[in-house]
Amino acid sequence: MEKSGQVSVPDSESATNQTVQQAKAQGDAHLSANALKVLEKRYLAKDEHGNIIETPDQMFERLARNIAQAEAFYGEQVDVEKARELFYGVMTRLEFLPNSPTIMNAGRELQQLSACFVLPVGDSMEDIFETVKQAAIIHKTGGGTGFSFSRLRPKHDTVRTTGGVASGPVSFMKVFNHATEAVKQGGTRRGANMGILRVDHPDILEFITCKTDNHEITNFNISVALTDAFMEAYEKDEEYDLVSPRSGQKVSSLRAREVMDKIAYQAWKNGEPGLFFIDVTNRTNPTPHVAAIEATNPCGEQPLLPYESCNLGSINLEKHMVRANGHHEVDWDHLERTIRAGIRLLDNVIDVNRYPLSQIEAITKSNRKIGLGVMGFARMLFKLGVPYDSEQGLEMGRRVMKFIREKGYDESMKLASQRGTYRYWEGSLHEKRGEPVRNSYVTTVAPTGTLSMIADTSGGCEPEFSLIWYKNVMDGEHLPYVLDLFIEIAKSQGFWREGLMDDIQANNGSVQGVKDVPEYWQRVFVTSHDIGTEWHIRMQAAFQESSDSAVSKTINLPSTATVEDVQKAYRMAYKLGCKGITVYRDSSREDQVMNLGVSEKASGEKNKVPAEDHKSGSAKVKPRPYKRTGVTVSRGTPFGTAHITMNNDEDGPAEVFITIGKAGSDVMAMAEGYGRSISLYLRSPSPLSRADKIRELVGQLVGIGGSRTIGFGKDRVSSLPDAIAQSLTEHWINDTVNPPDTSPDQPAQGSEGGANGSDHRILVTGNLCPECGMLLAREEGCQKCYFCGFSEC
Repeated sequence: MEKSGQVSVPDSESATNQTVQQAKAQGDAHLSANALKVLEKRYLAKDEHGNIIETPDQMFERLARNIAQAEAFYGEQVDVEKARELFYGVMTRLEFLPNSPTIMNAGRELQQLSACFVLPVGDSMEDIFETVKQAAIIHKTGGGTGFSFSRLRPKHDTVRTTGGVASGPVSFMKVFNHATEAVKQGGTRRGANMGILRVDHPDILEFITCKTDNHEITNFNISVALTDAFMEAYEKDEEYDLVSPRSGQKVSSLRAREVMDKIAYQAWKNGEPGLFFIDVTNRTNPTPHVAAIEATNPCGEQPLLPYESCNLGSINLEKHMVRANGHHEVDWDHLERTIRAGIRLLDNVIDVNRYPLSQIEAITKSNRKIGLGVMGFARMLFKLGVPYDSEQGLEMGRRVMKFIREKGYDESMKLASQRGTYRYWEGSLHEKRGEPVRNSYVTTVAPTGTLSMIADTSGGCEPEFSLIWYKNVMDGEHLPYVLDLFIEIAKSQGFWREGLMDDIQANNGSVQGVKDVPEYWQRVFVTSHDIGTEWHIRMQAAFQESSDSAVSKTINLPSTATVEDVQKAYRMAYKLGCKGITVYRDSSREDQVMNLGVSEKASGEKNKVPAEDHKSGSAKVKPRPYKRTGVTVSRGTPFGTAHITMNNDEDGPAEVFITIGKAGSDVMAMAEGYGRSISLYLRSPSPLSRADKIRELVGQLVGIGGSRTIGFGKDRVSSLPDAIAQSLTEHWINDTVNPPDTSPDQPAQGSEGGANGSDHRILVTGNLCPECGMLLAREEGCQKCYFCGFSEC
């Protein structure tokens, strides 16, 4: 197994191979093979034929040289070279990286360096379509856009100029969605949007359910902007007012708890909408005299004024550890130096940036918002021996972010003394606090997406995804990729043994309950699904305390979570001062597979089963009886955990249902197809017995191989068909076609969880990676591929 941090040169694709060799020759051996692959796919400059024409070292040199040019605006030319050396150093040592558009575009023709934009949507046809055009321009340059549709008049409201009626915010969101799709098809990076509607807008109920169909509004994340008044009504179980944005008058009212029930149900069902606590956010708006905050960027961590943009960067906390007296410590002096370098670099980006719209350039340069955040926090905790879900973990998160904010603001004040405060500083919260700063925002916690893959560390402030995952190498093979720190500790602490990593892999990357791993180290090496919902929220709140903007984090819920659990998470996030919250329930999907067919009870046919006549040309497929018994098993596959339900009727094996991932995904469609085909075959007229049919099916499916395999020995699974064959064998062949019975009064339902009721499955979304076809994971508020490095962020 390949350890983290090692460079592996692939045997195929000569252009890529040459790039890796050049990188090694120029001192880039600290980049992992996966990091090189990500850089080659998305960041390194290419010629008109798509051939890579720069090495990672040359890329960092391009960035440093370009961004350092801003120094000449404020000082001597000698300062440019000093800044270039400073920026080049922190980036090549992977101590700090700026956001993706900066890496992609700095020093190149496009020169658009910002990641986050918010555009206003006015209540006229002219304003709406002007914003559509502006969003397309931004998407073409690699930026993401956020919109508040709260100014639009509600559906069926009067349009005075035409005498017609308005179609409402949701209908116009679909227009924006189609425009984004068109740009995506012609561009190199998918356009991403955030759509926000105030909870007091008359069309709020339609908005809450607008993404029930997973094929609608696919290029948007959506969030409901909750007000303090709504939350107060919710707590008191009272009604609240719906207000027309056109007239400003109350038009009706709704019971707050009924609205929250709908929000929580939809989020429980498929992860959307999220919540944006708009009044909480505006209380820390540094420039309320300029405008109110209405919306955020696509991942929610960057609340911005209309037309504002922001550029971000992340410090790799793992690179700021030192080993002393046999244990790891935080090197606070080193961290301070990196913070100051990061603040200076991000402020320079504002000056060398080429903005897509004049309105964006004007307000961005007037407020000079930057976002300095983190990655590698989970790895830092591993090295410190501190569990993520502990009071010590929370305190470390709080301490680190407070340190970044304090030193970041100190550096911003030093820049202000040299270059001046931001233009709108007079009248700002900073002026009232006596802080002459250069930047109205300094800190944020953004999704690091591919940045954390380049730095070969954990993402943002999230817990580690898994202790073992896979790399997609050039010949299509997926190789195990292990956290070498765990192996190092296992050997030094005396619990290493042959087969340990195989057991962890079979446990979906978690050490919880794995034999021979001491309880202390099980507590330290917790991964996403080992951590309770409360701890996820408390950690978000700990980082929020020192974040000027917000925190991008996915609040993971187990598959067994209820709608009420979602509401508890909402209340907790609001009370702890978070500016928003996004929940994702593991394996959340539309529960449609168990509802196939028509109930014979409804049609009056109660357990009436016609005899099969194999000699008659009129023989028909045996209908599904009203009552079936069976079991559901959960089995790991290369695409994630498959839940395979096998039901019996009075003649034996009768039907199979397979669910994996999320409704609407390609892998779910494939699984549904397998289940329908097997069920049809089992109930079709045939001279074979049901038992013989099962044996025949197993013979056809077992051992079918795909692009990769998981598990070893008896736990080895080569593909989804192989997993199905193994389940059929265990349940219907080895058990002599006499499976354990379930309740006779209802059909068998899917069960969740593994041994001892625990469930450490990978948090897959059910959607497939557009680059390698593997399942995407949801982390840091966006979808991410741990196989090839693709990320929406």
